[in-house]
Amino acid sequence: QVQLVESGGGLVQAGGSLRLSCAASGRICSTNVMGWYRQAPGKQRELVATMQRAGNTNYADSVKGRFTISRDNAKNTVYLQMNRLEPEDTAAYYCNANVRPCYSTAPRDYWGQGTQVTVSS
Repeated sequence: QVQLVESGGGLVQAGGSLRLSCAASGRICSTNVMGWYRQAPGKQRELVATMQRAGNTNYADSVKGRFTISRDNAKNTVYLQMNRLEPEDTAAYYCNANVRPCYSTAPRDYWGQGTQVTVSS
């Protein structure tokens, strides 16, 4: 079974920084796109940033220039460095990875359990 485990959330003042990590574990044969999504109370889950295995990135307009996504393919881990945080960034952050388990011929999406980020003004 493939699992995604996130860490790094917490409470920070506006203007501060946090770094999220997400490690995929299990019988993994390949990992394709990995990324981060977030969901604030009463709102739909939205894309924050994604990164292809080859390094191509995609960011939500609201985080461009403040957040940086990176990954370590050897560790099946994706990171999100969040700088200049704003109260509007407050949300539960979810890791997502498109993974092909070794016991399957097809890749599928997996989600982490979520980590809370709260930015105080």
